[in-house]
Amino acid sequence: MTTAVASSRSREVWFVTGSQHLYGPGPLATVAEHAQEIAAALDKSSHIPVKVVAKPVMVSAESITKLCIEANSNENCIGLVLWMHTFSPAKMWISGLSQLRKPFLHLHTQYNRELPYSTIDMDFMNLNQAAHGDREFGFITARLRLARKVVVGFYQDDETLAEIGAWTRAAAGWHESQHLKVARFGDNMRNVAVTDGDKVEAQRVFGYEVHGYGIGDLTDRMAEFTDADVAKLVEEYRDSYTIKPEHDRPDSLAVAARIELGLRAFLVDGGFGAFSDTFEDLHGMGQLPGIASQRLMADGFGFAGEGDWKTAALVRVMKVMAEGMDGGTSFMEDYTYDFGGTPKILGSHMLEICPTIGVGKPTLEVHPLGIGGKADPVRLVFTSGPGAGVVATVVDMGNRFRMIANDIDVVAVEQDLPKLPVARTLWVPKPNLKIAASAWIYAGGAHHTGFSQALRMEHLADFAEIAGIEFVRIDSETQIHRLRQELHWSDAAYKLR
Repeated sequence: MTTAVASSRSREVWFVTGSQHLYGPGPLATVAEHAQEIAAALDKSSHIPVKVVAKPVMVSAESITKLCIEANSNENCIGLVLWMHTFSPAKMWISGLSQLRKPFLHLHTQYNRELPYSTIDMDFMNLNQAAHGDREFGFITARLRLARKVVVGFYQDDETLAEIGAWTRAAAGWHESQHLKVARFGDNMRNVAVTDGDKVEAQRVFGYEVHGYGIGDLTDRMAEFTDADVAKLVEEYRDSYTIKPEHDRPDSLAVAARIELGLRAFLVDGGFGAFSDTFEDLHGMGQLPGIASQRLMADGFGFAGEGDWKTAALVRVMKVMAEGMDGGTSFMEDYTYDFGGTPKILGSHMLEICPTIGVGKPTLEVHPLGIGGKADPVRLVFTSGPGAGVVATVVDMGNRFRMIANDIDVVAVEQDLPKLPVARTLWVPKPNLKIAASAWIYAGGAHHTGFSQALRMEHLADFAEIAGIEFVRIDSETQIHRLRQELHWSDAAYKLR
């Protein structure tokens, strides 16, 4: 089965150490050895999903500039980890950092964990100067107003490695965003505001391209597959999912399978990593693409309904960021509330929820759909399992893009839902529904989100920092009056830019 996600080990983070000629060849050789050891430790860490490559020690403006230009043009390099082992005069870094187009993390660590109290001398002090070498470097990155993440801690500690790992996942997501193509079948759902936006500005900010196609382009591709191709995929459905007799409708399954074959081929052949459709633009199709969208998401493609290209791109980026982690990632919609007991949100959509968030074997079902005017669509029905998670959205505020994210706790659905024929999940938003929903609405958050039980707030915050977009955090510490102040401050700040 063709998937959308490439192996993370093809992606590299370059580990770059700063120093200067002043220390001479002996100490610089030691600096290089230490840098190699630290890079190797990062590369071996289970927290860091990409290859970590040690680069030569930087001792001049010329070498720094050359390295930054090389990083820009290297397809595998998704970002840099920068560390000043000794003092590294920061004027040397101005030219290179000003030209650098890849994200970077500033690691404030040192080679030795503890002070060697009985043997420490000035040679040791001169060699191990990260405590003020990184402050010199920190000044120039602040002076240049560069987006970056600062991680402080010993390089072998789990907490330090986890923070670096979160950033590398965000950098991988950003790398994907720079190369992503989104296919949009039909236009935006008519009269809906939040799902639309400025695609030209999105390409400038995020890098991804959005291409529009008529449904006829898709149906032409569907027609190229033989009845034998369709029958083979229908058998895969039968082998993969539980199908009760009343839902075993060969004609419906055949239509759904042909949609999936055509849609998958269209995306793969066109190099698309994400797509959207809308039930208002389906002329020539027998069903709304339900199981096709679900299975494509399970294979790593981004998706969003109703022409929501921003969320489709976000879901794809989140899937790349979450590669190899426990827990699934899906397109999601805040659908309805449970105000009894602890207030909760029931998340779902008409059809298209990714099976990676489900527990157990999904059931394949065929039910009428009250909107769209098409034949009964095939869909997978399941419920997600409990655990921590996050939902996020990207909205176009007119003069900038804003990402809004909310920490959530997914809870078990304690009662059967015998008449709800769609995949679903139930969660308690942090700090609670009253504050979280108020904050989301004040911030202009969409009803569509990227939902993940793999990623956490840190991953999304790191991505927003790399992208240079506004980030609104809703978590256990959120207070409405302070959040509203922050939104006002952000409006003022962006008007001054």
